[in-house]
Amino acid sequence: MSDSDNREIFCLPKFQYFNSGNDYSGSRGDFAYKIITGEKFTCLVWHGRLCSEKAEIEKSEEFERSENGLAEMKKWLENACLNG
Repeated sequence: MSDSDNREIFCLPKFQYFNSGNDYSGSRGDFAYKIITGEKFTCLVWHGRLCSEKAEIEKSEEFERSENGLAEMKKWLENACLNG
């Protein structure tokens, strides 16, 4: 495995950012995502340049609002980006 295989695709804020009630969105090329903070984390993904309110959401998933949930969400998000 090369060093590039270990590189992170997304650099998300730390748990405290989300635990303060903040949402977060970003993109990588045509792939876009939004993380909504509530009782759980909700992660939405879509393709294109539209905002989440106007885009057709292709996938969504909920995760426990915890450090572990954030780590699981990041893995899911990276997998969704790489595997469509």
